[in-house]
Amino acid sequence: MKSVSLTAYPRTLSGRLDVKKLRAQGRVPAVIYGGQAKPESLELTQVELENLIHHSVSENVLVDLKVEGGKSGSRLALLQDVQHYALTGKVLHVDFHEVFATEKVTIMVPVETKGEASGVKNSGGVLQHVLHKVKVKALPKDLPEIIEVDVTKMELNQTIHLGELPKIEGVEYVGDVKLSVISVSAPRTEKEEEAAPAAAPGDVVAIKEKKTDEAAAAPAAGAKGAAAAPAKKEGGDKGKK
Repeated sequence: MKSVSLTAYPRTLSGRLDVKKLRAQGRVPAVIYGGQAKPESLELTQVELENLIHHSVSENVLVDLKVEGGKSGSRLALLQDVQHYALTGKVLHVDFHEVFATEKVTIMVPVETKGEASGVKNSGGVLQHVLHKVKVKALPKDLPEIIEVDVTKMELNQTIHLGELPKIEGVEYVGDVKLSVISVSAPRTEKEEEAAPAAAPGDVVAIKEKKTDEAAAAPAAGAKGAAAAPAKKEGGDKGKK
């Protein structure tokens, strides 16, 4: 994974009102953990940070963090966690985890499929993405942003296991090699659908419904006069994980 340069500045303001003023000035509060140094409070330029996140291929981003005027200078780090404001999507706070170029790190990497499986195209099968992320271990420079799997040759009832994922130089997959990652299964028959056990009392069943414009415009039953849910408070600095 190629590192991306990002400029940060030492941060001395940490109170709730101080952080609010910081955001009003187009800055984002941040903290960097890990390594041998103590956690360090930083601030970043909102526009630069959001551009970096927007143009990233995945949630895994390796940054060369240049701390202006700081004692630590430049630090290599992975973008660990990003807090967004629910209404606007603006970044509220970020955590970085410092890594070292000569030490292997373990992260979760997204798995994406490429092409249409033969068992789906020709046999009416269903492609099942069992694991959307897998754990890998590698030096920072070798960490993949995503793992792309070509499924075009997959037939009905065929499964790709963790040990069968594409080999990437310098990257080790962590976990049971027999773990199912992607499979092509036969569609359920009407008899199997009828024989499927009903949800027990208390079970949560997810049902996807397509809302029409008319339904979306109609007010929910009993909503008249109900108080609006309180807005989620903006978070300040996060504690160390």
